[in-house]
Amino acid sequence: MLEISKRVFGNRVVDVILSQGILVVSYSVGMVKLFSFENVVEQFMVKKLTLGEECEWNGVRVSVGEAPSGIPFNIQITDCPPLLFEVSCLENVFQIGGHPWHYIFTPKQKKHKGTYHICSLKDSMLAKNGIQELKCCSLESDQIYFYPDDSGRIIHVGPSTIHVLKIVETQGSLCQSEVIQEYSIEAHREKNTDSMVTVTASGRIVKKRFQQLDDDPEQETFRNVQYEDELELLAVVAVTQAEVEGKAHIGLYDNLSGVLMKSLPLVESWDVTYSHELFFDRDTIVHIEQEKNRNFRCHIYKVTRCQEDTE
Repeated sequence: MLEISKRVFGNRVVDVILSQGILVVSYSVGMVKLFSFENVVEQFMVKKLTLGEECEWNGVRVSVGEAPSGIPFNIQITDCPPLLFEVSCLENVFQIGGHPWHYIFTPKQKKHKGTYHICSLKDSMLAKNGIQELKCCSLESDQIYFYPDDSGRIIHVGPSTIHVLKIVETQGSLCQSEVIQEYSIEAHREKNTDSMVTVTASGRIVKKRFQQLDDDPEQETFRNVQYEDELELLAVVAVTQAEVEGKAHIGLYDNLSGVLMKSLPLVESWDVTYSHELFFDRDTIVHIEQEKNRNFRCHIYKVTRCQEDTE
């Protein structure tokens, strides 16, 4: 157990996460710093403790993890640990992962908002084709993150497009890595043939004031993506507004090829104005939705194989 103190790390600390042995500290000035958690443990651990076992702490015999003592702060950071890496980024957008190690960030300048740069952690060199942008116009921003499996791939999710990317090493003299697209998933939409500019019978030019958003409820829009590691499937929730309520279906895609294996319609409606959570574990799909009265409802589905799936 440890405490991240502003006295040690600075007054502008706003968030801390621990991932893959790296302590990632975010600051309000748009700075992200990385520290080795292994180094922190080795340097600042006061005493090694085991949950459920008794030990002596501050002169008192306590049971670790049980009331009233709980879990003592056995890692006490008194000085800032050695810095591994730091980067300036917009709105603290930062991800680390991949094979070899890379990081994803949005440069601090506002002109870069909506773009994601993929760089090598070794030398901060931008990968070839390393600037990713979906160029979508939507209320909710697109998301990009390293794949939750061990493949080192990247998934970029927008309202109507999902790109699955992979980092490969080039054989050139610069030893620059390259980002390539393995496959993409597209929402089913009718092409909009309406022009932004129309000409009346009298010859007057009329321009539309507003363009339809990419996540407009009347169009099929991706709302959630989950990965099932044992079945190697991607579960993609697509929602379309039908009359007064949203109708959703879950597309199960092959994780390696992006081929649609099955589409499962949800019985309940999907109101995009309230929060939703989806969990996918082997043959079980759990959908938790928030209702208008601030209650939550849980829907559980069991995926079974029918005769037509085997033919």
